[in-house]
Amino acid sequence: MGKQGSPRSPRPENIDKEEKVGRRSLDSLSGNDLLLGRRIYGSEVSKAQGSKHDQSCVSSNKFWKKQHSWLRRNFKSIVLMISVTGFIFCIDSIMVSIFHSDSSTVVQDISRLSNMTLHKNGAQDDSPVQMYSRLLNLASDSLAKNEFKPDTPNFQEEGSSKSSQWKPCADNNKSPGALERSRELSNGYIMVSANGGLNQQRVAICNAVAVAALLNATLVLPRFLYSNVWKDPSQFGDIYQEDHFIEYLKDEVNIVKDLPQHLKSTDNKNLSLVTDTELVKEAKPVDYIEHVLPLLKKYGMVHLFGYGNRLGFDPLPFDVQRLRCKCNFHALKFAPKIQEAGSLLVKRIRRFKTSRSRLEEALLGESMAKNTVKGEEEPLKYLALHLRFEEDMVAYSLCDFGGGEAERKELQAYREDHFPLLLKRLKKSKSVSPEDLRKTGKCPLTPEEATLVLAGLGFKRKTYIYLAGSQIYGGSSRMLPLTRLYPNIATKETLLTPQELAPFKNFSSQLAALDFIACIASDVFAMTDSGSQLSSLVSGFRTYYGNGQAPTLRPNKKRLAAILSDSETIKWKSFEDRVRKMVEEGQKLRTRPYGRSIYRQPRCSECMCKF
Repeated sequence: MGKQGSPRSPRPENIDKEEKVGRRSLDSLSGNDLLLGRRIYGSEVSKAQGSKHDQSCVSSNKFWKKQHSWLRRNFKSIVLMISVTGFIFCIDSIMVSIFHSDSSTVVQDISRLSNMTLHKNGAQDDSPVQMYSRLLNLASDSLAKNEFKPDTPNFQEEGSSKSSQWKPCADNNKSPGALERSRELSNGYIMVSANGGLNQQRVAICNAVAVAALLNATLVLPRFLYSNVWKDPSQFGDIYQEDHFIEYLKDEVNIVKDLPQHLKSTDNKNLSLVTDTELVKEAKPVDYIEHVLPLLKKYGMVHLFGYGNRLGFDPLPFDVQRLRCKCNFHALKFAPKIQEAGSLLVKRIRRFKTSRSRLEEALLGESMAKNTVKGEEEPLKYLALHLRFEEDMVAYSLCDFGGGEAERKELQAYREDHFPLLLKRLKKSKSVSPEDLRKTGKCPLTPEEATLVLAGLGFKRKTYIYLAGSQIYGGSSRMLPLTRLYPNIATKETLLTPQELAPFKNFSSQLAALDFIACIASDVFAMTDSGSQLSSLVSGFRTYYGNGQAPTLRPNKKRLAAILSDSETIKWKSFEDRVRKMVEEGQKLRTRPYGRSIYRQPRCSECMCKF
């Protein structure tokens, strides 16, 4: 039995006390706690009958009661703390996903653009070429800070109310002189073989119409020369509506589809051939009267071969100048298949919401009315960016673009293959350093520089950008600054399916027409080279039909070079101010200066009427 008072020999009165304590503990529990209480109570009885650790179990029970009581008192505070922590974590995740896109997303963006942006020889650098890393970092920080600001940049033309007073009217008030000439006996036929790509050919067509009117000749529907650069066999009817062109201009110029049979032998013998080299650039009417008209009268026809930009803008008779505008803005309509693909391109950008501006109607006709959706949601707005950074452009510029010795060797090899006359001319002239070329604004803007301009103007990261252009020199690595800061980039290759693009495959001029359409229809058009024919024609269309509400951004490359020369020290706010001031200078309302292109600057009495 053991000695009295030992743990193995508890007194009967002690057992009674412990049973009472156990019952009080049991009575205080409920629900699931009741089961736990029963286990505790049974344990205590067992220990009362012979356990060695009865006192420790009682203390454990008291500790559990204290913990349970603390949890019940602080339950709401704990839940609130967990909720707040979870909310902060979610917000942080969203911010990271917005401002610091995963590198795999960037790779996907670049992959989407690969059809257009890859170097045509397939060469790509492993690491991106960046000339302004510090400014790019500042631009990225600025985009992150301004992402949720409601204001957006506004680049309507200065004095937009005054610019809206200018209305298209090249198709009105037909010149009586033109009607009289069309009734006279024609002096003969003018054939034209135009060189270049889509935009050079367009200028050549309208210049040929003006020359035919000037010389009172019948114009044979212009033909397009095959170019080893463009490699496009397209002819007039593949790109434009022949019958509309002939019918629309019939009161001013007689136009036929082919040269009469009895004159074809004269053409085959090249008896009246006039090459582009025989006409000075920006030739005046007197040059045609003295050199072309005698051949026209002698042989009954003349063939302007390799014809392009060979008619100046001033001085020129009023009705002939107006005829050029009528040709460019009214008579030249894209072929139905190009209009349909172009309208589909624009509708996909705008999420099939109707826009129906006069600009789009003039460009695309009734094709824009098909498959559109009317609703309260506004059509998506977009910026069209024309990057002129193809290898031929880069090589011809003689500029340095930060690619080091490898870049210099590659571009020199390209010049030797494609521009032998340029190299021959360089040997005879005083050389100009790449640094001086950049200072004087002679270098095409890189994708990196274009990105900095957009960021400096306040365009946000979510801006939807349609990218027009051909294969970008340097490929994906050159495009990284743009795709990282502005991931919402689309091209005709990403908006149209391979099946929809198939009819235009291997026809570069027809593909260029789709870019032409998307740029004209955009809410904002940004060019990187004011000397580009596409940029010139697009900006002219937007001036003619835009009613002062179709802004075009024209960076001044000389002023931009001066701004970027301070790239290592300039503060971002100062950069923004200087870039905005530079672009706004190009937004000022101007009428066409003497001698300037009427296709690019149609705001003049020959093309538009002021009300």
